Amino acid sequence: MKLALFDLDHTLIPIDSDYAWGQFTVTLGWRDAQTHTRANDAFYEQYKAGTLDIHEYIRFSVAPLAEHGPQLSDQAHRRFMAEVIRPALLPQALELVRRHQAAGDTVIIVTATNEFVTRPIAQAFGVDELIAINLERDALGNPTGAICGIPSFREGKVARVEQWLSERGLNWPHIEHSIFYSDSINDLPLLDKVHEPVATNPDAQLQATATERGWRILNLFE
Repeated sequence: MKLALFDLDHTLIPIDSDYAWGQFTVTLGWRDAQTHTRANDAFYEQYKAGTLDIHEYIRFSVAPLAEHGPQLSDQAHRRFMAEVIRPALLPQALELVRRHQAAGDTVIIVTATNEFVTRPIAQAFGVDELIAINLERDALGNPTGAICGIPSFREGKVARVEQWLSERGLNWPHIEHSIFYSDSINDLPLLDKVHEPVATNPDAQLQATATERGWRILNLFE
């Protein structure tokens, strides 16, 4: 098996889908603009700095879903896809994914954004395999604010990929070749694990690390 692993935000799309969804809930009137934006911006800066408490962030980010229920949330997400995400699906990113698929690679999007936000985005890329943060839900299907299982964040991305392999009776030695595209220093653990790390639209810290280690640097959106 050959694995082609992709981060999502700022890697395959030139925006952060999690942050953008939060701002979209403001436009829907689900959140006070000033209060939400201040908190959302603070969490985003923590993410970029590598200091984010993922459990705290998930409690914050999924609160509107629990308040409005699955039906309204799904309707809102369809608007979000049409108005925010589809304009961000750029040809060069779609072509990169399709090139790996055509080569017979198993393509997986591995993201620290939750599965509610990212499942439709993965489907828009034609990718069936998604490793994302799974949300714990109550009997009515509403997120509780807790994470189900290991969060696919930092070292958790390695653990979740290994879990995905184990469920198929595989482990790393079974992988003939693995490649991982990511923009973020938060993904250093998985970049270190694969055969071919590719710093893709890298942040400043990852740019420096990739240059030091001689990794390929791909500026996908230039």
